Amino acid sequence: MKDNNRLRAVAQAAWAEWVACVSKPAVLCLFLLFALCMAGRSQTIPAAERFSSGEEVHYEMYFKWGLLMPRAGQATLSIHDTRYEGDPAYHYRLLFRTQGMFEKVFPMRDTIDCYFSPAMQLLRSEKRVDENDYYLIDDLKFSYGNGKTSVRSHRYTPSRTKIDTVIVSERYMFDMLGATMYLRSLDWDKMKSGDEFPFHVAIGRDRVSVSFRYTGQAIVERSETLKYRTRHFFIDIYDEAFTQSKEAAEIWIGDDENHIPIKIRAKLKIGAAEVYYKSSKGLRYPLTSRVVIPRR
Repeated sequence: MKDNNRLRAVAQAAWAEWVACVSKPAVLCLFLLFALCMAGRSQTIPAAERFSSGEEVHYEMYFKWGLLMPRAGQATLSIHDTRYEGDPAYHYRLLFRTQGMFEKVFPMRDTIDCYFSPAMQLLRSEKRVDENDYYLIDDLKFSYGNGKTSVRSHRYTPSRTKIDTVIVSERYMFDMLGATMYLRSLDWDKMKSGDEFPFHVAIGRDRVSVSFRYTGQAIVERSETLKYRTRHFFIDIYDEAFTQSKEAAEIWIGDDENHIPIKIRAKLKIGAAEVYYKSSKGLRYPLTSRVVIPRR
């Protein structure tokens, strides 16, 4: 009984912070998070070679506080062919829901839908938040010209508009989910440890500065018999939602041709959130970053 009460107290404290940060980059880090500064060029990214239509990747999320690490939720990323305003497009979707104690304390059902052109230019993002009977929509429409990215940001509930503004950047700019596709497009053969890739994320009326920082190869151990070969990046996020900007989060990308996230860790004001790869189907290439060690 004491353990259950302790876990509930931790869940309540964690979720109170999570709710406070729900429209901030913390959510970006938890869902699979995350874009290079190149002013004067159309914002297209060479990511199409990393996936096939029909790809689906499943993740489990945990909240870590001291020795406790309860499961907090599950997420699915998927990519499918579609049409956007009558033209061919890619539909990139994130589905997230809470589990276990967190489901009892503060249930969440979040969806993000991104639409990319065939050339992998982000066209639109729709984030729908359904949290403990609170419903909110963030609708971002992207346009490009004169070396700049413009985003019409419309945030509203079923009863009223909360934000309706335009955000402009001379850097690459994405929504919270679309930036993860950029990370998959990076060419590791042309990178060295310490290379940085700054960009902006449009959230509400804010233009949040974020930077990926490459550190090299790393091994993610899931058990004595299961490991993943990865490429490791720190994520520097300049936002008040984090206790520190440098290394506010980190991400491990599978070291094979798919470039899918294997692990994500985000530091929070209370503990940390960790996301782990669980399973996948429809990958374009074999998951050779997965290393299974036979039991002796």
